[in-house]
Amino acid sequence: MDRLHLVDTTLFYSPTSGGVRRYLNAKHAWLAAHTHWEHTIVVPGRKNRFERGGLCTLSGFTVPGTFNYRLPLSMRRWKRVLERLEPTLIEAGDAFHPGWCAAAVARRRAIPVVGFYHSNVPQIIGRRVRAIERPVRRYLCSLYGRFDVVLAPSRIMCEYLAALGVHHALYQPLGVDAEVFHPRRRTLELRARLRLSPDTRLLAYAGRFAEEKNLPVLLQAFAQLGAPYHLLLIGGHRRARPAHNVTMVPYRRDSVELASWIASADALVHAGTKETFGLVVLEAMACGRPVVTARAGAFPELVDESVGMLAEPESAAAMAASIAALYERDLASVGAAARARVLRQFTWDRTLRQQIDTYAALIGARRPVVEEDEEFGLSSPSS
Repeated sequence: MDRLHLVDTTLFYSPTSGGVRRYLNAKHAWLAAHTHWEHTIVVPGRKNRFERGGLCTLSGFTVPGTFNYRLPLSMRRWKRVLERLEPTLIEAGDAFHPGWCAAAVARRRAIPVVGFYHSNVPQIIGRRVRAIERPVRRYLCSLYGRFDVVLAPSRIMCEYLAALGVHHALYQPLGVDAEVFHPRRRTLELRARLRLSPDTRLLAYAGRFAEEKNLPVLLQAFAQLGAPYHLLLIGGHRRARPAHNVTMVPYRRDSVELASWIASADALVHAGTKETFGLVVLEAMACGRPVVTARAGAFPELVDESVGMLAEPESAAAMAASIAALYERDLASVGAAARARVLRQFTWDRTLRQQIDTYAALIGARRPVVEEDEEFGLSSPSS
């Protein structure tokens, strides 16, 4: 199985993106260190760039109101890049045109194609425009039906995909670099940098400021808590303070810097209810920090009372009560239990070894050669 070529492609990658970018970069480094596989990442960027074994970018415009995501419009150009890379296996990390292009190229070349369900698209879209949630579900079932396997980072998402009619989903958790996200990143200087008193009860949120993250719930919870509780929002586009006990700072692009900010808070908080996994929660746990999250989405698979607190979803009062209750416990002991859980279950080495076994099984299977259907840019069986 020497020199097999894995190609990852997704729209969910930008200089300031979160979990998907960290997953792809971690996978790239792990494959280089532990296998003979070649790995190429194909994503949007400021300009066209072709680098087999590295980062290929396709130029596209920045999508307004997103985390600096770009959108190349040409499916033909995306397919040409995938073809030119001559992959052994393709993984598509979203349900948009990279997924269709990956399916088309894989079928034409008779190679396996994998989908990774990073984002719960029907629920996110349905929250905004409920009338189209059902058509989006049918769309996903049609797309993922063309993949050999769909990886889902949580068991609840495997169940959700099965309910959509996608019955070939496999549980594939993400992981954490436990050397980067480590308790030693903690510094006592953070409160001084933020001009806070030493006795401030400082909690952090890190990630996109998207509607599905339920940031208003956090803001309302901290308004109810008042002093000495303080919320640090990592991921904002301005340094303005929306309330007296809230500080907003830009996203930390460097993982070591992000780890230092998270490790230096008392705990991580997250009110999202649509999370397919919650990588930042694991990163906080790896830093030896307790977490307070909503009892929704994939969070209950990662968090229980031994490593933090679960609050009733969509409730600022419940979030505030859970945060206050956390401070009645021994934060150091809870944080130590959180890191121990990550080391047992969620290091990149552990999760990627599982994933590479899935890839190897797919590559070992024989597939029929099919021809491309030019009308739809998809594929149909050869006669």
